[in-house]
This record gives sequence, structure tokens and C-alpha cells, in this order.
Amino acid sequence: MSFLEILPLVVVMVAGPQLLSAIFLATSENWRRNSAAFVVGAGLSISLVVALAYALGVGATGQGTSNTTLSAVVLVALLFAMVHTYRTREESEPPRWMGKLGSATPRFSFRLGFLLLGFFPTDLLTSAAVGSYLVSQDAPVTDAAPFVLLTLFVLALPSLVLVAFGERAEAALPTVRNWMNDNAWIVNEVVIVFFLAMTLDNLLG
Repeated sequence: MSFLEILPLVVVMVAGPQLLSAIFLATSENWRRNSAAFVVGAGLSISLVVALAYALGVGATGQGTSNTTLSAVVLVALLFAMVHTYRTREESEPPRWMGKLGSATPRFSFRLGFLLLGFFPTDLLTSAAVGSYLVSQDAPVTDAAPFVLLTLFVLALPSLVLVAFGERAEAALPTVRNWMNDNAWIVNEVVIVFFLAMTLDNLLG
């Protein structure tokens, strides 16, 4: 899988509560352990879904068909994410569990990462599509590593920024968190539309 194929998949994986949760955890009381636990949980669940789809051999077809299938799955996932983001744009209150992130524990953070990245509908579909694609290409399951690692890198970015920039990032990140919380749907829609165009071009090209 090329970088241009992986990037839209990663966007689908992190767009919405996934990245917002990573930012909230980076501003929590025990942010280092919470952020690490969140990323570990996410990495475990993504890897399990990819490996399960690979083991089941779903989508084992020829290369041309598999490329088209992967693009179609990404297209459906992006459309689902776009509609879901728009429909929930006017929700007055964040999900109940998001209110716990400020005082989260590593155990809670691990469980959240595992559930969000492994069983959120678009994430489940995307990770399964990656496993199926590798089967169809007769590629080893380890070839999913770039997809998994790039997804985890994006989720770890808020805490990595804190490590790199220290107090300046610690002062700025709550502002970014609040802005993202108020305007996340707009940011997500813009990013999703961009990658939707890329996916359509790949599908029709």
C-alpha cells in the first residue's frame, strides 16, 4: 500500500472523537500515562481487527479487483463519517464518557483507545479493509504496519507536542482542545471532503 492509499485510511481512523479524545487526554492530570495507555489500547485493537480480517481471508481476489474494493470501502467509510459528523454537529453536550477524560486513569484510557479505534463503525470497517486488501495481494500481514503506526502517530501527536514544547504547549493545548471541541465538525468535514476527492480520483482513474 502506498502512502497516498494509507493516508485517507488514517484520516478515517482518527477523524472525530478519536483525535479529540487524544487531545483531551493530553490535557488530563496524568497525561503521560493516560496518553500512552490510549495509544497502546488503540494499537492493540487495530492490529487485532486487521489480523482477524487477514486470517479469515476476506476479499481474496485479483489485484485489480482488490484495489477497486479497497477504494470503494474507503469511499463508503468517508461518506459515513461525513454524514455522521454533519448530523451530530449541533449536539449541545459531548458524550458522557468525554466528561471523564480530564480525570481519566490509564486503565480507562486504555479501554477507551481499544474500543474507539477497534469498534467505532468507520474504524472497524477500515481496519478490516486493510486486512482484506493484504490477503488479496498475497502480502504478509506485517505489511499493515505502516497503516497502524501512522494512525498511532497521529493519536500520539498531542502528547508528543507536549514533550517537545513543554510549558508553551501545555498552555496552548487547552485552547486547541476547546476550539476543536467547538469546531471539530467543520475541521472534520473539510478533511473528509479532501480525501473523498482523492479516493474518487483513485476509484475512477
